[in-house]
Amino acid sequence: MGWNALMASLSLHSDLEVFPPNRQGDGGSAWLLRSATGLAVLVDVPDLTPVHLERLQAEPRGVVVLTHRRNHGDWRRLQRLLGWPVVVHEQEAYLLPQLEPLSTFATGHDLEPGLRLLWTPGPTPGSCVLHWHQEERDVLFCGRLLLPDGAGGVRARRGPGTFHWPRHCRSLDRLLAWLPPGSPAEIACGAGLVSLQAQPLVPSGRGALEAAAAAADG
Repeated sequence: MGWNALMASLSLHSDLEVFPPNRQGDGGSAWLLRSATGLAVLVDVPDLTPVHLERLQAEPRGVVVLTHRRNHGDWRRLQRLLGWPVVVHEQEAYLLPQLEPLSTFATGHDLEPGLRLLWTPGPTPGSCVLHWHQEERDVLFCGRLLLPDGAGGVRARRGPGTFHWPRHCRSLDRLLAWLPPGSPAEIACGAGLVSLQAQPLVPSGRGALEAAAAAADG
């Protein structure tokens, strides 16, 4: 199944969906998860098409997590139409003027048990990741801290938009120490998903993360 066929349904599982790359978010892809308590968590902002908005408005309650300033997309319209609270790292809150309700955090933040945020600066000053570890799910939503490498793994990529490469590398080491042993089972990247075709989730997440950290440190 190719990317276009996958995007026709969006759903990967009953509790996890992915959206197509969003031009307003610099080609980033947003994810929607449904937690064990029924909370809908939108990770970054998708293209706000009528179909996508109808899907999001069907959720009884939700929250938006912004992992990276390049993935904010049309956040103002999204919040106006949904009214969901937005969570962002404190260093990038200034990019969301007059946004209410808005929550910020410094080092880490728990949305609820099993849904944890960690500040991982490097791609941008306020980059963060979300670890979803509830029931059968063990997924790391890494924003642009890591991108698919085209060979079934992930890698940290240094580009012209990278805020601070040494901090980027240190964030990977800190992330490995922060995660429970053996986690994550899978990785959800915030960009570059076209190369993954029919399987947007990177499997063997812990090994992929360890390999990416070792390559970046080297």
